[in-house]
Amino acid sequence: MALAIGTKAPLFKLFNTERKEVSLQDFAGKVLVINFFPAAFTGVCTEQLCSNRDELSFYNDIGATVVGISVDMPFSLKVFKDKNNINFDLLSDANKRTIHDYEMYHCNFACDIKGVAKRGVTVIDKNGNIAYSEETANPGTQVNFAALKEALRKI
Repeated sequence: MALAIGTKAPLFKLFNTERKEVSLQDFAGKVLVINFFPAAFTGVCTEQLCSNRDELSFYNDIGATVVGISVDMPFSLKVFKDKNNINFDLLSDANKRTIHDYEMYHCNFACDIKGVAKRGVTVIDKNGNIAYSEETANPGTQVNFAALKEALRKI
């Protein structure tokens, strides 16, 4: 179940594809859009992140920063990012702390793989509170980008 609107966003410290530590505190005073995705190089995940890539000007125009979080290691995320020309940070939650803290932990993924990120999106407002959160019941279902954009317009 996604985090409740208005609750304080859990802190995180994760490594990006350049092996630089990135924390929630780095986005203080900004709107942050976190795309949770199960696995790099899978069809729906690629579609999710490439949709954000293609719409990055929308997010930039409203002052939002976009990141992606999965349990993939930073090294594989770098190859995925480069292959798909992803123009925002991808963060590795290989230790699976953040996906637990954000209630985006998927117990049973395809092929009996345990413990990946659910497909979802969480928006954190300038005050560090959850402003929008969505998770899909099925990892093969895409997030509702129209609802996400509408929520961002209201912040």
